[in-house]
Amino acid sequence: MSIDPAIVQNIAEKVRAEVLPVRTAPALKLDPAIIQKIAQKVPIFAGMSQECLLATLATGEHFTIQPGEAVFREGDLGNSFYVLIAGDVVVEKLRGGKFVELVRLGPGECFGEMALVGNDLRSATVRATSSLVAMRFYRELIDAHPEGASAIYRNIARILAARLGESSLMLADLKTRESERP
Repeated sequence: MSIDPAIVQNIAEKVRAEVLPVRTAPALKLDPAIIQKIAQKVPIFAGMSQECLLATLATGEHFTIQPGEAVFREGDLGNSFYVLIAGDVVVEKLRGGKFVELVRLGPGECFGEMALVGNDLRSATVRATSSLVAMRFYRELIDAHPEGASAIYRNIARILAARLGESSLMLADLKTRESERP
């Protein structure tokens, strides 16, 4: 007995659809002034046309977090990045059983973007230091829009390069202080 490969593929697609639900973006209505402000103040969206920015923002999920709550933890699986709309977060890394503060971020800044460019596991914990409003953007929804994805990945490269430059300066300062000790 021979089974038609098209039937097997059709059944596999139905099973995959049941097991892996497709994410859809929630409806988003933004005032043109807010869109303009986002375009100017959020570096990860730099260089996008208004149409592209609107399409990208439409893929985001809004959510809130209370002070002290973790947005995600070091070691969690990551498939999204975040943009702070209001509030502040601290980025922490666990070392020797203690959290070490790496940086504090505020409105307009992004975090979690390393999950989009290769790391499936979160490299740090991000915790709200005040009431937080943020947008979450899933990798699969970003990747589904090539124009927006191109701009976001280019901007992520710029953001990570700037952070690496800052880290290099801090490391050089630390090494200099160590070499000056008797």
